[in-house]
Amino acid sequence: MSRAIKHLLIGGLITMTMAVPTATTANDKELKLTIVNPQTLNNPTPNGYSTAVIVPREGRVAYISGQGGQDRTGALSPDFAVQVKQAYANLRAALDALGARPDQVAKLTVFVVDHDMGKLEVLTRNVTEMFGETLPAQTLVPVPKLAIDPMLFEVEAVVILD
Repeated sequence: MSRAIKHLLIGGLITMTMAVPTATTANDKELKLTIVNPQTLNNPTPNGYSTAVIVPREGRVAYISGQGGQDRTGALSPDFAVQVKQAYANLRAALDALGARPDQVAKLTVFVVDHDMGKLEVLTRNVTEMFGETLPAQTLVPVPKLAIDPMLFEVEAVVILD
């Protein structure tokens, strides 16, 4: 075996060994997100989000695919507010399936068909109902349409797992 390959193998083993977490990293303490809202920026909390969220080093990350406003049968209400409420209920069900709580959500991305300022109140109400004071970072993306024509809203999440 060449000397370069031996060094590569040894280096790889050392790197792999260093990357293995010890039993004390994630199990000895509850992982908490750190919310950051700099005073030098406009306060985003009345709009239902935080400027930034720091994820603990020990955390595992899960990505929840976009949840729309379909009920269990796949039916969609034509009403925007009903779809948003159902989408957050669906997000909550996905969190429950992961064994996660809303305060473990670090980032939301929401997609709104034909967004206008009148929809912000509905969005903010639903986010604050679900997340309380632990508001995740969030981005709203106005879109002309979503995957299913009657779909008006979709929310995806990045979650830190204990």
